[in-house]
Amino acid sequence: MGHTDPVTTTGPKGRRGRPPRGSATLSRERVVEAALALVDEEGLDQISMRKIAQRLRVDPMSLYNHVADKDDVLDGIAEALLAGIPAPPADGSPRERMEAVARGFRTAMLAHPKAAPTVLTRQLASPAGLAPLAAAVAPLLDAGCPPREAVHALRAALGFLVGSLLREVNAGPSFGTDPAAGGQRRRTLESAELPSLTAIAPHLAVCDHEAEFEYGLDLVLTAVERKLPG
Repeated sequence: MGHTDPVTTTGPKGRRGRPPRGSATLSRERVVEAALALVDEEGLDQISMRKIAQRLRVDPMSLYNHVADKDDVLDGIAEALLAGIPAPPADGSPRERMEAVARGFRTAMLAHPKAAPTVLTRQLASPAGLAPLAAAVAPLLDAGCPPREAVHALRAALGFLVGSLLREVNAGPSFGTDPAAGGQRRRTLESAELPSLTAIAPHLAVCDHEAEFEYGLDLVLTAVERKLPG
């Protein structure tokens, strides 16, 4: 990761050669940074090695000295987002520590909502990708929770967290918050002739992501707490 190579650039007259003395050299970090900026601006489906190279003003082939392929870039983006999660308080209760990880995770994802699906839908094997997982399960193990039970609790919490964030960044089903769309959705629900849906239609037609997150997090952590030894 620390190795850098000279960057092949195109000069003012279109001639390729070594970069001017003192110019920044290419690295994995710079490639990932450029890719994340591209996703923030244009969306995840617009990312390509060619576009990343254009942002960096280098030949596309020079990128492969630092990343294996597009999948490797996407892994790098996911790792960069996860690196933004602060460490939970070491002296907090199990609930406080798990809550800190969950809130930090959500904040990190919402800082780059267009890039968040790289974290929410990919399985990472690197230390950077696994660190938040370790931080989330550590409070359970420290509280005396058996490893098997800790995995069950962790997966239940992650299921809520990933599902709610996929909806929030518009990568999953959502009724949205737009009043006009909510009104149409409410009329659709009420016309379905299903009494249970008619009863909840005003609330089901829209989604307050903040309120949904707070309610769900409290629900999950309260259930996890009840499973802890003692």
